[in-house]
Amino acid sequence: MEEVFRNIAVVWDYVMRHLLMINMLLAVIIVFFQRKEPKSVWAWLLILYFLPIVGFIFYLIAGTDMYKRKKFRTKEAEDQISEAIREQEHSIRTKELARERPELAGYADLVYYNLESAGAVLTGDNAVDFFTDGNEKFDALIEDMKAAKDFIHMQYYIIKNDVLFERIRAVLEEKAREGVEVRILFDAMGCRGVKHSYWKKLREAGIQTAEFFPASLRRLHLRINYRNHRKIVVIDGKKAYLGGFNIGKEYIGLDPKFGYWRDTHLRIEGTAVLGLELRFIMDWNYTAKENLFREEKYFVLPEKPCGNTIIQIIDSGPDTSLQNIHNNYLRLIAKAEKSIYIQTPYFVPDEAILNALIIAAYSGIDVRVMIPCKPDHPFVYWATYSYIGDLVQAGAKCYTYQNGFLHAKGLIVDEKVLCYGTANMDIRSFQLNFEVNAVIYGQQEAKKMTAVFENDLKYCKQITKDLYNRRSLLIRVKEQFCRLLSPVL
Repeated sequence: MEEVFRNIAVVWDYVMRHLLMINMLLAVIIVFFQRKEPKSVWAWLLILYFLPIVGFIFYLIAGTDMYKRKKFRTKEAEDQISEAIREQEHSIRTKELARERPELAGYADLVYYNLESAGAVLTGDNAVDFFTDGNEKFDALIEDMKAAKDFIHMQYYIIKNDVLFERIRAVLEEKAREGVEVRILFDAMGCRGVKHSYWKKLREAGIQTAEFFPASLRRLHLRINYRNHRKIVVIDGKKAYLGGFNIGKEYIGLDPKFGYWRDTHLRIEGTAVLGLELRFIMDWNYTAKENLFREEKYFVLPEKPCGNTIIQIIDSGPDTSLQNIHNNYLRLIAKAEKSIYIQTPYFVPDEAILNALIIAAYSGIDVRVMIPCKPDHPFVYWATYSYIGDLVQAGAKCYTYQNGFLHAKGLIVDEKVLCYGTANMDIRSFQLNFEVNAVIYGQQEAKKMTAVFENDLKYCKQITKDLYNRRSLLIRVKEQFCRLLSPVL
């Protein structure tokens, strides 16, 4: 043992004596060998300069993307869908789409962008229900799972072994005994509190599980980037769920730290379900090293329309060359003529989105942004508050939700189109996490969610210019410090 400590001391002494050289080498790698935004480069250089040891460790955990392309190259190669896309591109070019669906007036360019960049086929035979309460969402999900006949595909960022998942687990095990295929895909970081023995018990009960981006050192998770933040459930290819709720007791209001949990989740029936099933299968194939594309039963189209709601399922992540969800937000903000309503737990935008919102506010557009009143990640929260200040000064109306914790993620434009799903309005969701959203074109759905937003305002406190300008010196220091770190949060 003494020899081990002696060796550690030797290594430590070597690192300390060569710390300047190590930091310089790392700085060269950041500047010249990684394609990071200039703001992000400067943020990392400042961290390395002022916190040389801590900064070095933090960079290894959160900053490096030297093997991102290699890591996700096979994943990118899977994400190819073409025939239906080409048909719809032709329809847009020849103006057929505008004639067939007047609801898309003014948004044909966005539809086309999503086809080209994300392979997002437009579907118009869907029915959508919105859930803002966790108990209602999970009650509906459990009832739909009980009715499953063929398969249940479940993907969550966070699954906690508590009272909520025990309810879900009982149903899944029963369905597995009935011969229904059950698959659970979970993120290693988000589910780090669940023991491997628990997943083993699920597999013994006939439930297939797969762990996305597992820890390289057993349970020691050193990588906080490239997490799979998607929340998708597909049942028999007929019903799908998508949104912000994870699985844990806090999401049904049983954690006193957060109180009531206000989120948004979608239940979809129709051909758009296929888009979410494709997304799940691509993630499953990559993680479990299977090829579910061989099974035709996962790709059966509805026999008749379930409704008339128009939807595109869009996704983005480290394996895509474009920031698809970010670019949808940016395009929707730029196209707004009357109103932009945003709900997000974290508001850490890049310059493009921030400037687009500021320009919209100065142009007389009703820009409203709703964030939580309490932080679950303090650094991100104070960076959020800093950016909110910029919008307030530009004339936007910004609010903190006071009735518990706000976790809803999305925006509504002109009461005509909305984009909701798993992506926060922050740099991490735009660039580093795997996310999925639904773009819904239609006044009926947009007005419904606008009414939900306006009802939430009853539980909000507005951040006025006067209130923001009177914040304490301590808050100002927190804001400025966290804003400097925002490119790496």
